[in-house]
Amino acid sequence: MSNYRIEIIANQSVQEDITELLEQEIPEIEYTVIPTVHGRGRKSKKLGTSTWPEQNFVLFSYLDINGAQKAKAIINAVKIKFPGEGVTFFCAEEAEI
Repeated sequence: MSNYRIEIIANQSVQEDITELLEQEIPEIEYTVIPTVHGRGRKSKKLGTSTWPEQNFVLFSYLDINGAQKAKAIINAVKIKFPGEGVTFFCAEEAEI
């Protein structure tokens, strides 16, 4: 069975919404959150400064294909609900060594 690494980078304002939905829809999910992430995206900077006060978080997890598909659907729903918050989803299949 393949594992998939999912990575979600999003505005801190939607962190609770995302983690609650992931835990609700994928009860067995285990994840790690890096709570404060600074950077520049396509639309804006999020640097935690007085000029660019917003900040992002990163969540990553390793899931099977079904869990990864559910996570993608959750992120798509969050993007629709919060269109201006900057939510990005990445997924990569774990390499066999």
